[in-house]
Amino acid sequence: MGISACLLAYKEAENLRALLPQVHAALQSTGEAYEIIVVDTQTPLDDTAEVCRELGARYVGQEEPYFGGAFRTAIKHASQDMFLIMDADGSHKPEYIVPIYKKFAQGADVVIGSRYVKGGKTQDSALSVAMSKVLNCTYRWCLGLKAKDISTDFRMYHTEQLRNVEIRNDHYDVLQEVLFMLKRANPALDIQEVPITFEKRMFGESKRRLLPFVVSYARTLLRLIGLRLRGPRQ
Repeated sequence: MGISACLLAYKEAENLRALLPQVHAALQSTGEAYEIIVVDTQTPLDDTAEVCRELGARYVGQEEPYFGGAFRTAIKHASQDMFLIMDADGSHKPEYIVPIYKKFAQGADVVIGSRYVKGGKTQDSALSVAMSKVLNCTYRWCLGLKAKDISTDFRMYHTEQLRNVEIRNDHYDVLQEVLFMLKRANPALDIQEVPITFEKRMFGESKRRLLPFVVSYARTLLRLIGLRLRGPRQ
């Protein structure tokens, strides 16, 4: 048993310099063996590799493009049974790693660090929160996913379960796709949530773009509804 903690980075060296010591401390407090993997861009854009060498993280260049490709790269390179993923921009505080792990250790299949359960908060703009809640509500209702916050990537999974499902989306809609595919493979999938405060990034600018985001989510929703109508994976 152990934890592979994966951070997906795009010009996040400054943030990683502050975050990695905190991630180490949180993981050490779980008592589990662990590794930290930083998945960087295919072509390095800053000194993330150097920061990883200095601060005890394994540096991996992503092997497929976009956010979904970075996520799949992280899964491929994880060597431990538990797979923790979190943002590399400081919006996910390492202090929440321990409560996420404790909930997972109680027997959940997936644990989400959630903005929208009781006690959760977000520092996003009012417009971003409204869009997020509409997206969450739509996907939950259409796909039967029983969780309040299915559009955040602060999560813990079983690594083997991730490797046993096909996830093909390129953008942030991979976060809903993976939950749906896990549930399709296991209708009894137990998704739990732990309240967190989602904070604004520490340094740098957001990489999300609205138009590709909307188009990708619409296409994905239609595809996953079609899969749901076919029933559980045989």
